[in-house]
Amino acid sequence: MLRYNVRGENIEVTQAIREYVEKKVGKIEKYFNDVPEANAHVNLKTYSDKTAKVEVTVPLPYVVLRAEETSPDLYGSVDLVVDKLERQMRKYKTKINRKNRRTQGVDAPQPTDSDLWADLNMDDDDDLELSASIVRTKRLSLKPMDAEEAVLQMDMLGHNFFIFEDADTNGTSIVYKRNDGKYGLIETD
Repeated sequence: MLRYNVRGENIEVTQAIREYVEKKVGKIEKYFNDVPEANAHVNLKTYSDKTAKVEVTVPLPYVVLRAEETSPDLYGSVDLVVDKLERQMRKYKTKINRKNRRTQGVDAPQPTDSDLWADLNMDDDDDLELSASIVRTKRLSLKPMDAEEAVLQMDMLGHNFFIFEDADTNGTSIVYKRNDGKYGLIETD
């Protein structure tokens, strides 16, 4: 079951807005066999140019869902964000199911959600900023996965790189997005 933390910047979060957000974001629960206990962090912002930005982050034990959208209408932004989150879940589940069919065979029993997903725990939702001095530190737990799944995680988080434990070599590896739009892999010894 999702719990909602709805915050507003330059806007008062009314009961009607809160109910609309909970109803719409709650649509992603249909993608889980067992709905996990999780917090959905929703940030609503309005700007002086009459646009509204909605950011949703749902850190789950196996994946971090994150999306943001800006439009002239707050409710429209919520709808766009939910559409984006649903696309992320469909894409992720499809890749996982394809991978399982390839490795287990078509007639093999389908694993549960907890069997499928890698665990990613991040202590801070903010981006890592590097300069001459370190101003923020993030800690994360690396779970074994293959490079394809790491690329998917990176794309879902909206990052340019992703660090993971390679399931084949048990070494730490990094996938990154190249300037040409393709992906690169850095493997450690």
